[in-house]
Amino acid sequence: MAAKFEPKLIGFLCNWCSYAGADLAGVSRYQYPANLRIVRVMCSGRMEPSLILEMFIQGADGVLIGGCHPGDCHYLEGNYQAERKVKMTKKLVKRAGLEPERLRLEWISAAEGERFAETIRDFTKQLKEMGPSPVSGDAPDIDKLMVLFAAKNAAKDFRLKLLVSRELGLVEEGNVYDEKIPQKEMDDLLESAIGYEMARCSIIFSIRDKALSVEELSERLDLPTDKVLQHIVTLRDRGLVILDRIEEDTPLYLAQEEGIK
Repeated sequence: MAAKFEPKLIGFLCNWCSYAGADLAGVSRYQYPANLRIVRVMCSGRMEPSLILEMFIQGADGVLIGGCHPGDCHYLEGNYQAERKVKMTKKLVKRAGLEPERLRLEWISAAEGERFAETIRDFTKQLKEMGPSPVSGDAPDIDKLMVLFAAKNAAKDFRLKLLVSRELGLVEEGNVYDEKIPQKEMDDLLESAIGYEMARCSIIFSIRDKALSVEELSERLDLPTDKVLQHIVTLRDRGLVILDRIEEDTPLYLAQEEGIK
């Protein structure tokens, strides 16, 4: 008989609210599944998307980010930054072929021990219904795992970090000309930036061990050859890809080691 699936759940909890809420749940003896492994962080806003994606790479079936309620952040705006980081990370998770629902953000105060327990019960139940992550266990989906690695690298891109950090101010306060940017326009800009960086990181991982031509990359990644060539030019300018050799008038490109992390 096959063993019953028990999800592996990682929780990053804010020191001032959610972690205290978890502590209250324990003291109050509220029952919740033992699937959760807790990591205490000083602020939910300090969570980096690349670290969240690393948890999925390491085999987590679900990741919970717990922070203070809006308006109650110990660091004023940390939870608002967490909200935007999680939104971006969900987009990366989806592009990697995983369900974005595997990443969850919850506001839980220090006085909400019962709410914390209910959140863990609900999330664990949801993950059981979804089943194991395709990149967890002894036989992970290698294709999805490679795309997840690409997503992790894309999350480190300066442009994505800048868009996420400036989104709140640009939407609610405006730019230096007092022009507020519509939320949809910001969402479209972020989606476009994620697409570009995911494509570039996928190219890097495709040529990490074997030099390939633009045409071969186009076929492997299902991207137009002109787009692949544009990305190759950008990656060469960044020092992440080199021209390895030319075979029968066809350039073959190879990733630099520092571009693979």
